Amino acid sequence: MRELVGHCESCGKPVYCLDGFFNGVKKDSGKVVCFDCDEEEEKDGS
Repeated sequence: MRELVGHCESCGKPVYCLDGFFNGVKKDSGKVVCFDCDEEEEKDGS
């Protein structure tokens, strides 16, 4: 099953829950980002 959870706060790409697994990252600030943007933020933050 695939449910739309929201959209990435960085790029606007849809973020889904796939068979019970959240296909993105919820930051401490509460924003939702896709895995690609989360990786980029981690690289930029290092």
